[in-house]
Amino acid sequence: MTKINKSDDEWRKDLTPEQFHILREKGTERAFTGPYNDFKGDGVFKCAGCGQTLFDATTKYNSRSGWPSFFAPADPAAIDEHTDRSHGMERTEVTCANCGGHLGHLFPDGPAPTGQRYCINSASLAFDGKKKP
Repeated sequence: MTKINKSDDEWRKDLTPEQFHILREKGTERAFTGPYNDFKGDGVFKCAGCGQTLFDATTKYNSRSGWPSFFAPADPAAIDEHTDRSHGMERTEVTCANCGGHLGHLFPDGPAPTGQRYCINSASLAFDGKKKP
């Protein structure tokens, strides 16, 4: 797979200001404000920056954190994990493996079967109501 490499100006043309801030500047949306926090639907969540499938809706759950949460990616190769030492703490940042866009963070307090919580910004996602093949 060829990784996407665009300039900031190219990203700004393709993304909303909120998407640019989150995906390209590692921002975050306020808790409980994103459209996918309480969203329920059958399908897949894709990267809003490049369209790569990231999470299946069957792995989404209500973590009560204020952000959409998933216990596993659709394909582990679809995401990359990085150590994030910003804000005076150490966390695991989750990015899209295809375009490098910031998605959110990974925490070890999720439900079975993985025990993982992928805490993801709604603005970094696009929902596709079609079931993945």
